[in-house]
Amino acid sequence: MNKKVVTFGEIMIRLKSPGFERLGQSPILEMTFGGGEANVAVSAANFGLNAAFVTALPDNDLAEACLGELRRFNVDVSGVRRSKGRFGVYYVETGSNQRPSKVIYDRDGSAISLCQPGDFDWDNLLDGADWFHVTGITPALNQACADLTREALLAARRKGVKTSIDLNYRAKLWKYGKKACEVMPELARLADVLVANEEDCQKTLGLEATADVESGKLADAAYAGLTSLVLKEYPNLDLVAVTLRESRSADHNDWSACLDDRRGYYRSRRYEIHDIVDRDGGGDSFSGGLIYGLLQYGDPHKALEFAAAASCLKHSIPGDFNRITAAEAEKLMQGSASGRVLR
Repeated sequence: MNKKVVTFGEIMIRLKSPGFERLGQSPILEMTFGGGEANVAVSAANFGLNAAFVTALPDNDLAEACLGELRRFNVDVSGVRRSKGRFGVYYVETGSNQRPSKVIYDRDGSAISLCQPGDFDWDNLLDGADWFHVTGITPALNQACADLTREALLAARRKGVKTSIDLNYRAKLWKYGKKACEVMPELARLADVLVANEEDCQKTLGLEATADVESGKLADAAYAGLTSLVLKEYPNLDLVAVTLRESRSADHNDWSACLDDRRGYYRSRRYEIHDIVDRDGGGDSFSGGLIYGLLQYGDPHKALEFAAAASCLKHSIPGDFNRITAAEAEKLMQGSASGRVLR
């Protein structure tokens, strides 16, 4: 495919304790890279799309290592701005059974958080793009980053580029005096496609589904009502997709998603995922899969099934990036879920 997807946001150094150890349990941390929008770009590239990632990074060896890693996945990083500020970091402790995973952010003063509107040439960066993707993470950093996201979305709309937002609510980030529900609705009105989960809709848009999540039961009728309500409140949207995670424990989740494109409501197959390896990046892998599916198939239900399958497989892969191919996701879509050795 020659379709081009551009994403914008922050990529960070990810430092994780080995295996299921607590942070600080041993003097070792595994270093990789990750961030919502970069994760989507990697997925898009792995599926065969032309993918470009836009961000700001300091001019040092850590940034060079990060850019080299993204290039290894064929992600275009020519639009990355080198500027003052540091490389953001986040720490991960993987949970198990009834102990949840934990994330600690250390990103104050990062290069992207010091950027201002006007620092990126969006007309040039979006030239030839078919799709532009952002999340609710960047606007949570500070007002300037919220303004930058708005500036980018407006530029994409002027150029006729399809736009998507994953609301991605992060309670630990909204600390600069604005609540998510004061910022994100305006940005959502600049999108064509919205991706969320129930908490995202509640915390950022003030919209709720009546579902008993704690018991592990998600009422389909409630989510059909939620997607319908989102589309009613945001007439600019072509469709909304909601991921449905039923958490039995840190290791055992049921995973599915639903989608409403104003012509119909669709629910994906439900995947029962045991012995989760790494759920970080699971939502991003869904967004990357949905973008690919919509561009490749032109069928929202098939796109939803592809995205759900791709994100299911991500739970088996360490790190933020979803290192699977489109063929692997399609095989799972078609029912090949035994995990038997391929010889």
